[in-house]
Amino acid sequence: MKIKYHILNGDSLKEQFPKKIDGEIIVARECFIDGDVSSATLADLFKMRAKFISEVYGDYSIEDYYADSVSEFEKIQSIPDEAEINLWFEDDLFCQVNFWFTVNLIVNSLKSSEVFLVRPAIHTQYGFGGLNEGELINAYKQRTQITELDELAILWSSYQNNAIEVLVKVAKELEQKYPFILNAVEAHVDRIPSENGPGRPKRALIDIMNDLGTDSFGAVFKEFNKRECIYGFGDLQVKRLFDEIKNNR
Repeated sequence: MKIKYHILNGDSLKEQFPKKIDGEIIVARECFIDGDVSSATLADLFKMRAKFISEVYGDYSIEDYYADSVSEFEKIQSIPDEAEINLWFEDDLFCQVNFWFTVNLIVNSLKSSEVFLVRPAIHTQYGFGGLNEGELINAYKQRTQITELDELAILWSSYQNNAIEVLVKVAKELEQKYPFILNAVEAHVDRIPSENGPGRPKRALIDIMNDLGTDSFGAVFKEFNKRECIYGFGDLQVKRLFDEIKNNR
């Protein structure tokens, strides 16, 4: 009987994960959507990310990053052959970039394992967090086997190297089976600043601040999640953009 693994998109899902679903749990603790990810090797990437996270995300040290994040990715690399791997990731860009990285890690570390994608039936700003136990079990039952691992792995390398044309090309090639990937890729392209102004997330925040007539972060963050749930940003990512806008005014 194959050993089952569940790679989750965060600790919140781990806390609500149904006990009726058997298998070992691994948590992908990262936010590759935020900060530099360009690196020639995995070891250098982790070193870079540890430094970035420790500097930007407050009371979180380099040692914490290796203990909490790298250790989980090392578990993925240690999954035995002929295992069953279930990837629990949502449709937003935050989750998708972590998903692409995880698939790339599997492709470069493992052999002959069955890999499945588990996602909510309907994408909302709440993702898996908006589902009860029965709905999570149903999402698992409706999982999709991934037979395009190599193609999905290219998404990560393209994102990592800022190869936008390749990223869009691969997303379009995968669109029939994975239409949500193209949505996430387009959202990523839209967040790149142009000569005419900032990227889509900052533009959205500026519009929200003007529409609501407030610069109260709580109200702005709540509305941003409604309008731009495709990004899946947490409060820390939005707060950085929010502060940049306020400081430039």
